[in-house]
Amino acid sequence: MMAHDDPRRQAARTLPAGLCEACRHVRRIRSDRETVFYRCERSRVDPRFPRYPPIPVIACPGFEPESGPADEPA
Repeated sequence: MMAHDDPRRQAARTLPAGLCEACRHVRRIRSDRETVFYRCERSRVDPRFPRYPPIPVIACPGFEPESGPADEPA
């Protein structure tokens, strides 16, 4: 995978909430006023991750794309 193909960099540049938008560990919570909050589910088991990180998240050691790692060609 080339650096410019890194899903972390792509998500951080193109999504309003940064990496959280594309992370498998996010839980989106919508308020009665239609505000969306991004809760990091990793915060349940690892104190390094804030429950509600400041948005946009541009770097996160726990980021994993929602679809999982890309399969390498055989």
